[in-house]
Amino acid sequence: MRQRFCFTLAALLLLGSVQAREIVDMTGRKVQVPERIERVFGSAPPLNVLLHAVAPEQMIGLSFPLPAEAKRYFPPRLQSLPVVGGIFGMGQQMNPETVLTLRPDIALAWKSPFIDQGRIEAAFAKIGLPVVFIQLDTLADWPAALRYTGQLLGQEARGQALASYTEHALQRVARSVATVPQAQRPRVYYAESPDGLATDCHQSFHTEAIELAGGHNVYRCEPKDHTGMEKVSLEQVLAFAPDIIIAQDAQFARTVAQDPRWHQVKAVREGRVYSVPRWPHNWIDRPPSVMRVLGVQWLAGLFYPKHLPFDRQRHTREFYQRFFGVTLSEADVDRLFQ
Repeated sequence: MRQRFCFTLAALLLLGSVQAREIVDMTGRKVQVPERIERVFGSAPPLNVLLHAVAPEQMIGLSFPLPAEAKRYFPPRLQSLPVVGGIFGMGQQMNPETVLTLRPDIALAWKSPFIDQGRIEAAFAKIGLPVVFIQLDTLADWPAALRYTGQLLGQEARGQALASYTEHALQRVARSVATVPQAQRPRVYYAESPDGLATDCHQSFHTEAIELAGGHNVYRCEPKDHTGMEKVSLEQVLAFAPDIIIAQDAQFARTVAQDPRWHQVKAVREGRVYSVPRWPHNWIDRPPSVMRVLGVQWLAGLFYPKHLPFDRQRHTREFYQRFFGVTLSEADVDRLFQ
């Protein structure tokens, strides 16, 4: 208890020693933050991706450890950041005192109807750290979030450029998809677990990239909770009769055709099972992030190769350079799809 009090007192003294300004976050809360923000803690995986894109030099920690396969897509500084967890989402739970030792100026928190905002405010109030909520519930929220974060962190031009790219890419897909009647859209099953028998509702943010790309998610329902990954049976998948399967588990995608039970499924029988690229961040989900902008374009190319062709090398390399400052070789791009 004494140690926690000392950490909190130190944080309050530090905040009181720098010039402050009042801002309004994306929930309408007024927050006192330093005039110049140099060190930022993203308290959930989507916020790690947001900071990676907009202000990587201002990040002070990661919510989850980087797999070896992902490191080539991160600048050296981010590879060396400590893993301190987060307050929500995948990865380890954060320890507030550990976060405070990294001397953050502010924390960013994920605003979502599924998340207890009061609990998050209380957690950061205990250590005297200003918390700014960012609205990231759906992909449509990302342009505003990119602009807002850029303005907040002194990266206005970058935030604006990334937001504009996001809007234009999604609008291009949306215009083309709007001309396709629902009855003519490919039936898509989203397989999330190693056995392929977990999925998410068509109204879930976990699967929105499928609908935005013009696919018909065969699992029609309202999500029960924020976590998702609802269990289904193989009999249900057979009844869904998907034309395409989008798989999160690469091993499942590679081996499902060898399973005689799954071979009864149309998509498997016709060789239309595709695994989702996942480095440096998943293109579709977990965490749901701005990577979905690229994921939507990739999916649209699978669903409508004639009308919305996806140039794997060109589109991927352009996106990674623009959002993460990473120059990919042809081999790097090929590796993403293995």
